[in-house]
Amino acid sequence: MLDLVARHKSGQACGIYSVCSAHPLVIEAACVHALRTGVDVLLIEATCNQVNQDGGYTGMTPDGFRDFVHAIARGTGLPVDRVLLGGDHLGPNPWTSLPAEEAMVRAEVLIEQYVAAGFRKIHADCSMSCVDDPTPLPEDVIARRAARLIKVAEATQRRVGGEPCVYVIGTEVPVPGGAAEDLPELEATTPEAAIATLDAHSAVFAEEGLSDAWPRVIAVVVQPGVEFDHHKVIDYDRAKAVRLRSALDDQPHLVFEAHSTDYQTPGALKALVEDHFAILKVGPGVTFALREALWALDAIEREWIGEDQASGFRNTAIERMAAEPRHWARYYQSIGADLRFDLQYSLSDRIRYYWPDPAISAAQDRMFANLADNPPPMALISQYLPAANAALRDAGLPTDPTNLVIAHIGAALEPYRTACAPEPELAHV
Repeated sequence: MLDLVARHKSGQACGIYSVCSAHPLVIEAACVHALRTGVDVLLIEATCNQVNQDGGYTGMTPDGFRDFVHAIARGTGLPVDRVLLGGDHLGPNPWTSLPAEEAMVRAEVLIEQYVAAGFRKIHADCSMSCVDDPTPLPEDVIARRAARLIKVAEATQRRVGGEPCVYVIGTEVPVPGGAAEDLPELEATTPEAAIATLDAHSAVFAEEGLSDAWPRVIAVVVQPGVEFDHHKVIDYDRAKAVRLRSALDDQPHLVFEAHSTDYQTPGALKALVEDHFAILKVGPGVTFALREALWALDAIEREWIGEDQASGFRNTAIERMAAEPRHWARYYQSIGADLRFDLQYSLSDRIRYYWPDPAISAAQDRMFANLADNPPPMALISQYLPAANAALRDAGLPTDPTNLVIAHIGAALEPYRTACAPEPELAHV
């Protein structure tokens, strides 16, 4: 990461994309795509809500997530030393219902476990208010809490060994999980706000004896003016970020990290990297691609083997979401047919929380088995998954259900790879 930032700051329009997902097929697809396209380092990140000492909503602790990712990488043939693990929004966010001190003690445990498990890209995010905090938190309080956590990270790395951590600060993005409905047009972070965040953190690092760590603060999270809600995407408009892009010109070791780049066009992603948003985060965008592929397989299954023999996978997923609304009730306000649409197609992709549901998982297994036992013809596969079908044929791989899903997700990742690769590198892929 330090080398990447140095190359970017020297004038190369290079970057790295970060896959923020815990779904095994998404992780496998990311590994396969990285292997086939020659990506040097695959960055995979977990959020504090997904993975923490209590298990998060995935049920995984940091060392469990590490083992999960590494096992998938090995299974694809991708060496684990080409996988970089990152922690996103690490801080008190899962415990904001508690008093600040209690929440921060738990956040310290969180950071220690992430670093001990081998995560080396750490986004320290203490911007959220706890139950006894004012809203919003003052910049100085945010910076001091972040420094407190980075102290723990530094001490843990010294204890366990391995490469030193690199850090990301700042959080001018919506809370983890996506934006609210009817998102207005966004303004990019002002250069003054970005510099104020840097100055606050730099001063506190110096006070807290973290001067050695400051050169390893590689990025600041800002809002470049990109976001999505349930039904629309706000595309990157580089004219609105023209002042922001120069804010780090005199910062030799810092780039911007852009969250919520899901659904941006290939041209917009390339422009973001050229404008110094050298770290591109993608999460719901790849699980949305997963859902697209699974819905396509459901349609193929029903058309090929008939409704009576089909798994009913799609209906099972929708029924389970309706029966267990806890992951979407705060986000979707629609009713009737509009709600059924949002459950399936919302860009915020709340359906991603439901794939581990036992009934949905069993229906998916049955659908995959049905299609493996009764392979559909190429013409039908091409009708619903044309790009995946073509990619697998070109690679000489069978068009089985798993390969089709992986190829479809890989196609969603390809714009990120090309956006992050300097032009001379693209010529050799």
